[in-house]
Amino acid sequence: MKKIGVITGTRAEYGLLKPLIKAIDDAKVLQLQLFVTGMHLMSEFGNTYLQIEKDGFTIDAKVDDGLKGDSALAISKAVGKATIGFAETFGEFNPDMIVVLGDRSEILAAATAAVISNIPVAHIHGGETTEGAYDEFIRHAITKMSHLHFASCEVYRNRIIQLGEQPHTVFNVGAIGIDSIKNLQLLDKKSFEESIATKLDKKSVLITFHPVTMENCTAEVQFQELLSALDKLKNTTLIFTKPNSDKGGRAIIDMIDSYVENNIAKAISFISLGQLRYLSALKYVDFVIGNSSSGILEVPYFHIPTINIGDRQKGRVAPISVIHCAPNEHEISSSIIKTTNKNFLDEISKQELLFGNGDATNKIINKLTTYNNKNLKKSFYDLKPTCFEKL
Repeated sequence: MKKIGVITGTRAEYGLLKPLIKAIDDAKVLQLQLFVTGMHLMSEFGNTYLQIEKDGFTIDAKVDDGLKGDSALAISKAVGKATIGFAETFGEFNPDMIVVLGDRSEILAAATAAVISNIPVAHIHGGETTEGAYDEFIRHAITKMSHLHFASCEVYRNRIIQLGEQPHTVFNVGAIGIDSIKNLQLLDKKSFEESIATKLDKKSVLITFHPVTMENCTAEVQFQELLSALDKLKNTTLIFTKPNSDKGGRAIIDMIDSYVENNIAKAISFISLGQLRYLSALKYVDFVIGNSSSGILEVPYFHIPTINIGDRQKGRVAPISVIHCAPNEHEISSSIIKTTNKNFLDEISKQELLFGNGDATNKIINKLTTYNNKNLKKSFYDLKPTCFEKL
């Protein structure tokens, strides 16, 4: 039995990983080790480790990073504590490989501890770019510490190779979030409305806005521009999902709470919708707005528009359903108008889907099962001079 340690630190990340966690748990030749950290263990973000247990999974270890606040100092301290915690956890459980997704600071801590402990790392969603967030640096650092790479499209696979990773270790498996869209039984409209205790108006919008961590003191300004644009909408239900524990995130949470309190007839908010309610919402809302990667990766599969605000996701490959706009009220309002354009909506209904067909889990399981982790030495893959000329 090959012991596979899966790391999860946020509700959204867990939603993406859930099909893979179950597949590892069900595999005859793999043994699941589930290590929970980050926001899952924080009461202010809903103690979402309880949902993991409710889903029937056994949590082998909880690695508390001790995060208090959302300043740069607080997050840096949390990375240090998490690195210590993962080093101790890996020493106790001795996984044969760990699986990590994305680019958050607690994932960096896990990868760092694994590399020093000579434990190979499998990384999901590498090769992507987000110029507006320091996640960009963390993601590429994790790529260089990883031995297996599962990219969401061919552009990202090529970028991982460009970073010096051997092509035979880099696989285009598609976006793992599509697996749940394909396989999960979503709620009908009545059941969804009951689950959020709100009847949807003639129109409805899902809003997820995270701070732009490469900029200082702009989160509140940008989010206020968004609120001003949303304020103009009539007969529209506004569904806010609150941001993660990123630097500056709590200021946005406070603004959401204040806005909902003052607009109780049309606005609601959630610390976490959870995967089922979130994906079900995408069946019934008219568009999604904010700066979440989900608006680019998962939302297009529902053939509805995404308004992507500002630079947080700048650099990502995006289908035509994604409308990019500056973080000011005028451009946001113009983008909202575009979501009603019949020609644009017709284009979306026929758009090419860029991130796979919902079979990422099976592809990842196959590679985890067959990977030989005897030799952890890595040689840098140099692109040929002709490749540099093309770049």
